[in-house]
Amino acid sequence: MLQPVLVKNDRKANIFIFSVSIVVFVAVTALSTIQLDVPLPFDVHYFALANAVLNSAVALLLVWALIAVKSKNFKLHKTLMLLAIILSVLFLVSYIAHHLLTTSTKFGDINHDNLVSAEEKLAVGNSRTLYYILLLTHIPLAGLILPFILFTAYRALIGEYTKHKKLARFTWPVWFFVAVSGVIVYVLISPYYD
Repeated sequence: MLQPVLVKNDRKANIFIFSVSIVVFVAVTALSTIQLDVPLPFDVHYFALANAVLNSAVALLLVWALIAVKSKNFKLHKTLMLLAIILSVLFLVSYIAHHLLTTSTKFGDINHDNLVSAEEKLAVGNSRTLYYILLLTHIPLAGLILPFILFTAYRALIGEYTKHKKLARFTWPVWFFVAVSGVIVYVLISPYYD
């Protein structure tokens, strides 16, 4: 096992983790009411593409980290998990930028008139149902998983590996689902970007 890199202080950790989680939740929730009109020298939807690339990388890192820990390569596992957290922070920045700088896209809006007609719904068929099922599971899980990711990382960084492992059994699959479903949501919605 690796040596702890942080001194245990659950009180400070709880304050930090809950504060970060609340700030992120409020910021993401506020995105539905705030939009900035800033001319960019590139298509604003490149942020959404970056999000999909970052989520793909996080999913791959999570699988690689799981393989590393199962192989008892704890140093590699730690490096991969910290990298997954860093990429997730970059994802969050890109996600906020994308949603601040563009209006929401309606799934199935083939003609880009910001309305989805009965004909458009018929044209996209069952993919619309799949999209909304994924989106309606992805969004709440993405909102809920952040404090669990931070608590799981904290337990590892203070050397409480039994508690870390117990938390990781819940955190890892949810985080992995959020990363993968985020990529699928992008693939499904991106044809409707204007």
